Amino acid sequence: MSTSEPVAQSAEYVDFWNEILAPKFIRFKHILVDGLTHHSEAIFPSLPVREGDKVLDVGCGFGDTAIKLAERVGPTGKVVGLDCCRSFLDYGRRDAESRGLGNVSFIEGDALLEHFEPEYDFAFARFGTMFFSNPVGGLRNMRTALKPGGIMTHIVWRTSADNPWLSMAKDVVLKFLPPPGEDARTCGPGPFSMTDQPMVTKMMEIAGYEDITFKRVDAPVLIGRTVEDAIDFQLAIGPAGEVFREAGGEAEAKRPEIEAALAKAINAQKREADGIIMDSSSWVISGRNPS
Repeated sequence: MSTSEPVAQSAEYVDFWNEILAPKFIRFKHILVDGLTHHSEAIFPSLPVREGDKVLDVGCGFGDTAIKLAERVGPTGKVVGLDCCRSFLDYGRRDAESRGLGNVSFIEGDALLEHFEPEYDFAFARFGTMFFSNPVGGLRNMRTALKPGGIMTHIVWRTSADNPWLSMAKDVVLKFLPPPGEDARTCGPGPFSMTDQPMVTKMMEIAGYEDITFKRVDAPVLIGRTVEDAIDFQLAIGPAGEVFREAGGEAEAKRPEIEAALAKAINAQKREADGIIMDSSSWVISGRNPS
């Protein structure tokens, strides 16, 4: 394999995020931010982040985790949020400005290709490393950003069976449509690419981390304010959305019956004041850069 192939593949994934997924993520920001914060909130109090630290947030998305980290490190610290989707970063910049936070900045970049200096005390990624086109390369590059002894923590999804909020809708849609072909455009390896603990441990070891730990977090996630909102979300983003998108005209022709089947499945889920929720499960994985 030539050295240019991983770069080209990474660029292809970045283009897909910016062209196809970013507008959909913006449309469903209320689910992707409000709905997934349970996983980061569960571990934020225990993160090894102190006042005055310098922190890197990779795949920072709309900037909500970078903002929280900036509040943790205080005015003597600094947070840099990195994301490949330029349209996401404006949300973080506006939020930081409205809060009067001058210690956080947002830059557009690819975590696999970005050149980092070893200046960060802590690196963080919430549901981003699963999409690295070269997982070991991306994890290694994040490690190069750390000072000796610095810690990296990333949150990834556990198996599809542990995450019915994603797998259920795909199972429903596959009753009507064929699975995506091998030539389907994709955002990267996918949400379940880091489910296997021994495999990811080996990735982290090859990338140079020590003291690798895994912590399981089970939490409810919001999938929509209403049934209609949840259906639209599932057909736009995630495994079900990929099946629907790749089926093209056939999917649109079958949309009424697919939506009816999804409505039946979603109506059976739990409800809270802010909408419909389902179970989810993640790994919180940490490793230390050798001293």
